[in-house]
Amino acid sequence: MKIGLSIAQTGPLAASGRPALVALRMWVEDVNARGGLLGRPAELVAYDDQGSASTTPAIYAKLLELDRVDLLIAPYGTAATAPLMGMVKSRGKLLMGNFSFQVNHVVKHDLWFNNAPWNDAESFSGGFFRMGLALGARSVAFLAADNQFGQALADGARELARQAGQNVLYDQNYPPGTTDFSPMMRAIRGARADMVFVVSYPAESVLIVRAVGEIGVGASVKVFGGGMVGLQYTTIMESLGSALNGILNYNTYVPGMRYEGIDEFLSRYSKRALQAKVDALGFYHPPFVYAIGQVLEQAIRATRSLEDRAIAGYLRANQLNTIVGPIRYRADGEWAQPRVVTTQFQGVRDRNVEQFRTPGIQAIVFPEDLKNARPKAPFEAARTAARS
Repeated sequence: MKIGLSIAQTGPLAASGRPALVALRMWVEDVNARGGLLGRPAELVAYDDQGSASTTPAIYAKLLELDRVDLLIAPYGTAATAPLMGMVKSRGKLLMGNFSFQVNHVVKHDLWFNNAPWNDAESFSGGFFRMGLALGARSVAFLAADNQFGQALADGARELARQAGQNVLYDQNYPPGTTDFSPMMRAIRGARADMVFVVSYPAESVLIVRAVGEIGVGASVKVFGGGMVGLQYTTIMESLGSALNGILNYNTYVPGMRYEGIDEFLSRYSKRALQAKVDALGFYHPPFVYAIGQVLEQAIRATRSLEDRAIAGYLRANQLNTIVGPIRYRADGEWAQPRVVTTQFQGVRDRNVEQFRTPGIQAIVFPEDLKNARPKAPFEAARTAARS
């Protein structure tokens, strides 16, 4: 039984892609130790897409036509997945999503099932705006990557700001690959907004944090962050250290959250990660990739089939139990009950990766049922006080 995918093993998204591949291979080993599926061993066929949308259509055509895989898992992220949606829909193929955002919003493929704990902009960034409003924010500045993910999330966040009656004082898109954010930080500082909502990919997230450290954003800003991808990666957290303090951002899993089986998975994963020289903690993405395997395994065992529509019917009709909690799917293949958390870096020290295993370093400030800290504000005071 062949399961095919592409995932970034080199390039700017490899910091997430390589750990995810470790997690997926762990599931393959686990399911084969249980005797495989339908009497057949599971085999993973994986190619490096370098995190590039231009490479994925040809890779997935190869997976289907030459490798003749039975099932497909999408590449990591929105940009690499979006070009595939029309093709898999036209071929009637099940596609298990892999941390993309709203790629099925227009295509409406009925054999799409995402593994991400969000389903729209509200689930992704609503906690950020709620925290800002609770702190008295009345205005917002936007800084967003000019790519499909960045604009989809930023457009949703703009609508949240409009609904909340926020005055937009600055709204800037930046081209992917931007290396100098100093002019934008100075403009944000000059705008004097109460909130700064940022949508960025890993490399730019690092540069934005460093620009904030050099220039600041001004005393008016109560909360800063929101949609910054990469600040969940162990290597980036370790390298930025105390520069992260005060940033309020989305997350998927941090210590302090409790799901059955996740501690055992992370213990096993950490040993594999050391051998593979990838993300040592593996909190952000690997558990959700392992959960893709769990979801497929439950559907295949229940239906005794590898037929795409049979599997899809089961996924749509049943609760799936995974190491990231129970999952039920909406009609569009997104989670019916999203579980994104809003966290704030508090008390981060430099050059100390082990600190991130401690609950409260990435303090959960939303939702209420998982909350373990209050947000520290305003932002400039939160980031500088934590360093002193």
